[in-house]
Amino acid sequence: MTFIAMNRFRVARGREQEFEEVWRNRQSDLPAMPGFVVFHLLRGASDDEATLFVSHTVWETRKHFEDWTRSEAFRRAHSGAPRTQGLYLGPPHFEGFEAVAETRRPG
Repeated sequence: MTFIAMNRFRVARGREQEFEEVWRNRQSDLPAMPGFVVFHLLRGASDDEATLFVSHTVWETRKHFEDWTRSEAFRRAHSGAPRTQGLYLGPPHFEGFEAVAETRRPG
């Protein structure tokens, strides 16, 4: 069954565009990774301090995701983390989910 990996980020108010640019411009080998399905960067609600963002990646299986996290491609994709100092209010919060039911549009 499908595995969904999500990281929640609280991004300092006023730095949202900078955060989005980091994600748009980072080196990503995701499309070439076995089991990769799709990636989304989601922007959520804001409060006085931060705006919520979620990275949302869909994989064919949990094992495919785990293999990605142990890959050289993963290390390259995350090597720019020091340049993001001050963007985040706290560390990202990881959540992983295995799909137990799915509905798709016909066709």
